[in-house]
Amino acid sequence: MNQEPLHRNTRRVAAAAADLGVTIQPRRFPDGTRTAADAAAAIGCDLGAIVKSLVLDTAAGPVLVLTSGRNRVDFAKVAAAMGAGEVRRADADAARAATGFPIGGTPPFGHTTRLPTLCDTDLLGYQQIWAAAGTPDTVFALTPDQLMAAAGAQVVDVAQRAAP
Repeated sequence: MNQEPLHRNTRRVAAAAADLGVTIQPRRFPDGTRTAADAAAAIGCDLGAIVKSLVLDTAAGPVLVLTSGRNRVDFAKVAAAMGAGEVRRADADAARAATGFPIGGTPPFGHTTRLPTLCDTDLLGYQQIWAAAGTPDTVFALTPDQLMAAAGAQVVDVAQRAAP
């Protein structure tokens, strides 16, 4: 873990957290935390405790889905929760336009626009979870309750489930 000065995106996330009543301590991992598996390995936590922040496109506009690092998002469940037809992953440009952050570093809050936000029920099963802090190599810890409040998230089953 590196303690160099924080990137401007990470400072933005920390300021947004403070504005929302959450104190965070961003941690930088120079080898990167671009994927959930990378982040879990760098932090030393369970893969499921990683918050993946995904921007999806719907007919009603972009939506942010916060899901456990163990899970893949079920687009049909997101469509049902949003009352939307087709749902697809936003491309890098659309995700940055909606949030102000790059894919791989998208935090769960602090975006340039307020997005409807859905949160995977599985994240509630952890005492501490880890989210991206604005860059692909920074993360911060928080509780599920802090995440829900700061992100204004609606808890929904958005995970794909394997067939029995």
